[in-house]
Amino acid sequence: MGNFNYKQQYGIVVICQSEEEQKAFYERLLKEGFTLKVVTV
Repeated sequence: MGNFNYKQQYGIVVICQSEEEQKAFYERLLKEGFTLKVVTV
């Protein structure tokens, strides 16, 4: 197998009740300076 660089990261998953709640959390955390990824499952 090839060599690769691995950078350890830490995260949490917040389960929202609706798309509107997800948007509100996203905007709030973004304003606080967090790096975010939106996930829909």
